[in-house]
Amino acid sequence: MASNVYRNGTGSHKGAMRPLAASNSSNVKSSSFKSRIPPSSNHSPGSAPLRRSNSAGGSDGVPGRVRVAVRLRPRNAEESVADADFADCVELQPELKRLKLRKNNWDSETYEFDEVLTEFASQKRVYEVVAKPVVESVLDGYNGTVMAYGQTGTGKTFTLGRLGEEDTSARGIMVRSMEEILANVSPETDSVSVSYLQLYMETIQDLLDPANDNISIVEDPKTGDVSLPGATHVEIRDEQDFMELLRTGEAHRIAANTKLNTESSRSHAILMVHVKRSVLGAEDVIPSETDKSSHFAKPPKPLVRKSKLVLVDLAGSERVHKSGSEGHMLEEAKSINLSLSALGKCINALAENSAHVPVRDSKLTRLLRDSFGGTARTSLIVTIGPSPRHRGETTSTILFGQRAMKVENMLRIKEEFDYKSLSRKLEIQLDQLIAENERQQKVFDDEVERINLEALNRVSEVERNFADALEKERLKCQMEYMESVKKLEEKMIENQQKHGCDGFMKDKCNGEGPGSSIVEDVAEIKKLLEKEIHTRKEAEEEVNKLKSQLGECPDSGEGGGSEILKLQKALADEVRQKKKLEEEMIILRSQMLQLTFEADQMRRCLGRNGSANAYGGLDSPMSQVRDSLNAHKTPVAALFEQVGLQKILALLESEDANVRIHAVKVVANLAAEEANQERIVEAGGLTSLLMLLRSYEDENIRRVVAGAIANLAMNETNQELIMIQGGINLLSVTASRAEDPQTLRMVAGAIANLCGNDKLQTKLRSEGGIKALLGMARCGHPDVLSQVARGIANFAKCESRVSTNGSIVFLLHDLITNPGIKSGRSVLINDGALPWIVQNANNDSSPIRRHIELALCHLAQHEVNAKDMISGGALWELVRISRDCSREDIRSLARRTLNLSPIFRAEMRRLRIEV
Repeated sequence: MASNVYRNGTGSHKGAMRPLAASNSSNVKSSSFKSRIPPSSNHSPGSAPLRRSNSAGGSDGVPGRVRVAVRLRPRNAEESVADADFADCVELQPELKRLKLRKNNWDSETYEFDEVLTEFASQKRVYEVVAKPVVESVLDGYNGTVMAYGQTGTGKTFTLGRLGEEDTSARGIMVRSMEEILANVSPETDSVSVSYLQLYMETIQDLLDPANDNISIVEDPKTGDVSLPGATHVEIRDEQDFMELLRTGEAHRIAANTKLNTESSRSHAILMVHVKRSVLGAEDVIPSETDKSSHFAKPPKPLVRKSKLVLVDLAGSERVHKSGSEGHMLEEAKSINLSLSALGKCINALAENSAHVPVRDSKLTRLLRDSFGGTARTSLIVTIGPSPRHRGETTSTILFGQRAMKVENMLRIKEEFDYKSLSRKLEIQLDQLIAENERQQKVFDDEVERINLEALNRVSEVERNFADALEKERLKCQMEYMESVKKLEEKMIENQQKHGCDGFMKDKCNGEGPGSSIVEDVAEIKKLLEKEIHTRKEAEEEVNKLKSQLGECPDSGEGGGSEILKLQKALADEVRQKKKLEEEMIILRSQMLQLTFEADQMRRCLGRNGSANAYGGLDSPMSQVRDSLNAHKTPVAALFEQVGLQKILALLESEDANVRIHAVKVVANLAAEEANQERIVEAGGLTSLLMLLRSYEDENIRRVVAGAIANLAMNETNQELIMIQGGINLLSVTASRAEDPQTLRMVAGAIANLCGNDKLQTKLRSEGGIKALLGMARCGHPDVLSQVARGIANFAKCESRVSTNGSIVFLLHDLITNPGIKSGRSVLINDGALPWIVQNANNDSSPIRRHIELALCHLAQHEVNAKDMISGGALWELVRISRDCSREDIRSLARRTLNLSPIFRAEMRRLRIEV
């Protein structure tokens, strides 16, 4: 019977393993799983510690052995039933970091690893002892690899790629590694990108882009570094992005159902995390020439460290007679076993320091060239199962891990001089200097402006004081002059009284002079007074007579008073009831006529579309409505004959708000027909509508009234009446108060109709119509903007006609009312409408765009507007209109306008624009 012998898997000699004591010092250098990279004290604030290494200079780097941990999977349900009478084939001694592999009940072999993890080890524990040292090295600038190897179904994917969406404690090494990397990098200076690949049937496929299914491997001929330029690189900003990326990759990874595992991975999954960090190098110390004890220190150089973390979830090795693979799955199993066999050969060659390492036997070994025998810090976790039925696979896995522990890597930091960071820093400094210079220049300009303003204020104050002194002196002289004149008049009157007394008496005695006319006036006044007294006496007698008659019949008056009051009250009730019934009758008639009109419109529309057969079901209800409404077509205008326009207008003053609104709607519908507009205006309808707009704050009434006024404003005569009765001011005030887009649309439509009248241009500007129209653009509703654009186009067209006819009166009015503006320049440009016009010249809405294009063409016809339009960017829109406008007439107008203007032609020659 062979006794228990400690083994560490250092090789075989005559069928037996070499004792642990003989090989521990040479092959297993340390049982600690922590990093042994020497620390460095030179580092910049907020960055990783800097370990000086010059990859270009050929430094030997830091030696680092491949670290191997073993993890035991707990029994599954099938094994619990099938192996219930058998003990596990392995016994773990985690405190000694050893593992016993039972050959039978009396013989076992012992192996030592860097870490032994039982079936109860948590995912966090696995990450901390296996992957965390590698991740920390990656953050320091070294390449790192974490790989899982083992039989299929032993928990490799669970250990590495578990997402842990339902239970965060079940997260695997991939998720936890990315969490630590993101927690230790700076979003401003560092970057993290990820590629997710699978090696399937010796073909490298992109799990993030399934169409990219044949990625080639590129090797650097100088350094031997391996890269995959065809792989997708995704920038990672937060953990959520990475989780979404892992979900996408796992959905595209190939898996199958075998006897050993319901979701057996049929490919090797490789997650590559590229980390780029900016750090500061150590300060270079230069001794002083005069004093050797003093030194000068150059500022640290900006460096960039590029490291790569490779996480490999190898497909499980399997025996075909156990997994039951056949057909295509058999080919997959062959490919998996061949690649794993090639990996084992490479590790054997590296462990035995062989001169030749067959890395080109498989794409897997080429991808892992840097992980085994290269410059990366590598951790390997081998997963095994407890079942004695798979003792052979478990033994193979353990021996693979033992051989991997003998592989030595030379760790090197890959850092480069960060030219981009330095350039960016210098650019920032330059921008700061420019900004500081601009601030100082602004302060200087502000100081000069302040001094000039202060000087102007002093000059103005002196001028004002001088003007006040002159005004006081003038008033003083004027008062002295008035006093002198008053004294002279008093002396003259006194002299006249002295010298004219005798003549006056003489004239009076002769009955001549002004006294005779006064006597006649007094006599006439006396006659009128006597007549008035006589009339008053007669009125008093009549009153007394009536009082006496009233006193003769007091009893009859007292008895009939109550009856009279009752009759008066009943009569008043009857009058009110009659008025209410008349209003209801008018409303019902108008509703009846409106229904008839809509039914006829629907029937005609269906008839035009040739759908009489398809919609025959609708014709009978319409005919029923017409039959119920006296079976004859009655247009809306028939309200004139059946109800009476005066009664409809009287309802505008009804106390019931619903009646008022309905009456306004009827008037608006009547006003839509030009034949009715004259009669509505003659009957006082326009005045009533303006009164409603002035008196009521109700949004519904204002909206309907504005629509009715807009209909009436389509007639030129009515436009002048609206202006005379103050309608422009009322519409402007309504526009400033309204918030409802439909109300604004009605008001804008009314003002737009008024803008088309040449005679109202002055009133529209003076009473705020144009400013109100431009102010309604704040609403942003397409219907409102369409009416605003139409009004601007109408106003610009009228302005262009005035400028073309050379109206001197129009120009003089501009100079008088607006002395601060350029003579003849468009009111639209003065009111600041040009930026809005240019902004909406290419609006998606066809009506808005068409009106704005017309407005630009009309504004450009006046030469005074040319310079403002060039500086405001309107020239480019005119060029676009002349080329791309859908309407030929507008294109021709734009081309003609550009060609006729000398200023536009000169600017287009300067910009080399051809129309």
